Amino acid sequence: MFSFFKKKKKEEAKEKLEVLEVQEELPKEITEEIIEDKIEVTESKEVQITEEAKEEVKEIDEKKGFFSRALEKTFASIKTVVPTKKEKIDFDDIEEMLIEADMEYEIIEKAMDGLPSEITRKQLRHRLVMLFEHAPDVDLNNLPKPFVRLIIGVNGAGKTTTIAKLAHRSKKEGKSVILGAGDTFRAAAIEQLSTWAEKIDVPIIKTKQGHDSSAVAYDTISSAIAKNIDNVIIDTAGRLQTQKNLNNELIKIVKVCSKAQENAPHQKLMILDGTQGNTAIAQAKAFNEMVGIDGIIVTKLDGTAKGGALFSISNQLELPIFFVGVGEKQDDLIEFSPDKFVDSLLDEIYTEEINN
Repeated sequence: MFSFFKKKKKEEAKEKLEVLEVQEELPKEITEEIIEDKIEVTESKEVQITEEAKEEVKEIDEKKGFFSRALEKTFASIKTVVPTKKEKIDFDDIEEMLIEADMEYEIIEKAMDGLPSEITRKQLRHRLVMLFEHAPDVDLNNLPKPFVRLIIGVNGAGKTTTIAKLAHRSKKEGKSVILGAGDTFRAAAIEQLSTWAEKIDVPIIKTKQGHDSSAVAYDTISSAIAKNIDNVIIDTAGRLQTQKNLNNELIKIVKVCSKAQENAPHQKLMILDGTQGNTAIAQAKAFNEMVGIDGIIVTKLDGTAKGGALFSISNQLELPIFFVGVGEKQDDLIEFSPDKFVDSLLDEIYTEEINN
């Protein structure tokens, strides 16, 4: 009985899609799942589209647009190998294309193993999306308050700007946020983060250059608890994994956070410079061994042809990529979606598939 109604519901959804295709009211990203509950077809065949459906389509389009803009240089690189769109593409061309996009050869071999001499979009898409499945699922529901994130990364990776973007994102979601200027090693870092805090109108806890960064972390969390603030984002010194003293300081910050609030920091996020491609993986591995990284944010994706490195980063580290930075503006940080990322790449080399 259950399966019968489920099948009937599916058929009704397909009928609605046929009407939409004729009227061209919505883009092709609309799926049966979206329209089942959000779009109604009247007896006169007029389409009733809910505001919720419109917002969902808008979000899909915006995210796809962001990835297209972010991957522009990567697209230019792969088109030197596959200049025109095809229904099927030679195995060797796909392999060369992935090399051009800076995917590690070991990962390419894993993705391409067993594929035929001519590869369809569906076959390649399945393999590429699978490369992100090693990353663990992260439950961001029922977060503790305050929710404390520690931001880690080497100088020049875009750490300060990313912290500002995360804070701005929290505010847009209706959450209060406070920043901790824990990079006391570099005076400019404190000034830069203070400038951003003023620009996006969020409070910041800071001290002078050379002071104890662990004390800043403790004070920031304590202030958030006292003021009932939702999110805490703490900067750390832009350190290299070879600098022993700075690494010891990082370990100390993690311990002090747990004293200020039980189980804090709740997320330790590593900022990786997308322009470095696969060379950034060694940095992340070293930091992961020291303090245990929970996730990755890849910056400057718009400035590199090495977009394929995202496959290697996630697969080798077995960590989720939470966000990618695609510009310098405060809104230029988008939630990473393996499906949208892979589809954006494949849209450049494959003709549209027709489902019979």
